[in-house]
Amino acid sequence: FYVVSGFRPSAPKIPDGEKVDFDDIQKKRQNKDLVELQSLIDAHFECRKKEEEELIALKERIEKRRAERAEQQRIRAEKDKERQARREAERMRKEELDLQKRHDDEAKKKIALTNMGSGYSSHLQRVEGKRGKKKPTEREKKKKVLAERCKPLNIQDFSEDKLRDKANELWELLHNLEAIKYDYNERLKRQRYEVISLRNRIDELQKHSKKGAASRRRK
Repeated sequence: FYVVSGFRPSAPKIPDGEKVDFDDIQKKRQNKDLVELQSLIDAHFECRKKEEEELIALKERIEKRRAERAEQQRIRAEKDKERQARREAERMRKEELDLQKRHDDEAKKKIALTNMGSGYSSHLQRVEGKRGKKKPTEREKKKKVLAERCKPLNIQDFSEDKLRDKANELWELLHNLEAIKYDYNERLKRQRYEVISLRNRIDELQKHSKKGAASRRRK
């Protein structure tokens, strides 16, 4: 504020004949201040009450969400446990089926090998009996050698391990025979190639010899 030069504030004029009660004015002012203070206090507590209610509601929502999440995790864990149990049961069922299938296959192989050995041996015996004392041919000699090598398989009392070992032994024998057969075939191919090469060389030499003889006759 700017102070005007020469201006002096004066006290308010009190009307003549009236008495001013300063105590009453002071009391009214205090009452007004108390009312305003009480209003502020009430507003503060009302705000605090709302904040506390919001905080309680927030805590309830958090607890509810936590409980829902725990329930979801429990349900998920139960489902995973049930899924794992089903997988384990399915795996055990497949293993039992595979084991039963292997047992059935081994039994079929056992019966087939037994029948094959006994049938082949009896067939050779019948053939030999029909021949009598005839001189064996090369084919008969081969059959006799095969009969000596392919003896009947007595595997009736074999256990599963012995039967598996016997099957492995037969497989190795078959593998070796296949290798020998392959070697013989390769040797036969080479011999045929050598025979053809020699034949071609002979033909070339005969052609050259004929040409030389013809040229000598012309001379």
